[in-house]
Amino acid sequence: MKETILEAVKKHRIIAILRGVEPEKLEDTVRALYDGGIRLLEITFDQRSPSRLQETADAIRTALRCCGDDLLVGAGTVLTVEEVQAAAEAGASFILAPNTNAEVIRAAVDRGLGAIPGAMTPTEIEYAYRCGASVVKLFPSDNLGPAYIRAVLAPLSHIPILAVGGVDQSNIRDFLAAGAVGAGIGSNIVNKKMIAAGNFGAITELARSYLAALD
Repeated sequence: MKETILEAVKKHRIIAILRGVEPEKLEDTVRALYDGGIRLLEITFDQRSPSRLQETADAIRTALRCCGDDLLVGAGTVLTVEEVQAAAEAGASFILAPNTNAEVIRAAVDRGLGAIPGAMTPTEIEYAYRCGASVVKLFPSDNLGPAYIRAVLAPLSHIPILAVGGVDQSNIRDFLAAGAVGAGIGSNIVNKKMIAAGNFGAITELARSYLAALD
């Protein structure tokens, strides 16, 4: 990687989460986000799909092929070492998960990938970081709120926190002000109605508006 995932999150602050985007819409969606200034993408594994390894690997390759070298693509909802391997082979720079699995974190680190596991309590957050996490994903952040991040970071100020879950334009600044290094945002930026309608220009403008709100 040209920069570590922690450096990239601190720099760009938003990871756009692509979940369930149809393959024929994927390239246009990625281009729209990229044109709007997004430089970090998460493409999730669909745990219900028996073909998820190939599907997600193909999606990661498509995303990397269609945009500039400054786009970093990660695999999301990574629950197994097999999924880590598929992500690495496809060219992912990092992996994310809703949970903390030490084996998955080690597999990512061993393959040179950044690891962003999910955690909720101070015990889980510290354990995830001790296992080798680059950044710890606080999930679900909207249930806990910015004040929770501020309280957790009082004793755990050395641990970078990514706010994920319910982050939108009304609260993203509050999460960052509380100490989060960035935020993962799904349907609030990767709007499925806009994608279905082929309104990719609106997605570009939406991405721009989120980034402008941080300035």
